[in-house]
Parts: sequence; structure tokens; C-alpha cells
Amino acid sequence: MALTTEERAIYQARLTAAQSAYHELLVGTSARVVVDQNGERVEYAVTNRAALKAYIQELIDILAGVSTRSGPMKTWLA
Repeated sequence: MALTTEERAIYQARLTAAQSAYHELLVGTSARVVVDQNGERVEYAVTNRAALKAYIQELIDILAGVSTRSGPMKTWLA
């Protein structure tokens, strides 16, 4: 799948954001509780590290032109 320049920029921005989030998760600087100006409190659960790492790899594969989707299932007899 060949990406257009616009698609490549979008995927690159997503990859950069995901890598930043992963770094913050690893070093413990990601926010877990946010209180807005109205005093409303929002708590975030810890991100699934393995899922985030898999997402990063998927974005890298897309940018590299590697197919991330498998074809139809094949049946064979042993």
C-alpha cells in the first residue's frame, strides 16, 4: 500500500505521539489524574504497555510499507 504525502504525515504524527506516550509511561511522567479549571477531576487508568508497543510497531510497519493485514484464512489437511 503506497501512502500519499498527506497520509504519511498523519501516520508519522501518530507515531511520534505514541512514542512520546510510551516514553512518558516508562519514565513515570504520564498524568494519571487531571483536575480542570472547573474543579472536575478525571482519572486515567495506566495504559496497557504491550498494546501501546504493538500500536507503535503497527505504525512503523505502515510507514515502511509492510502489510499489516493478513490475507484470507487458508485450509489445509495434515
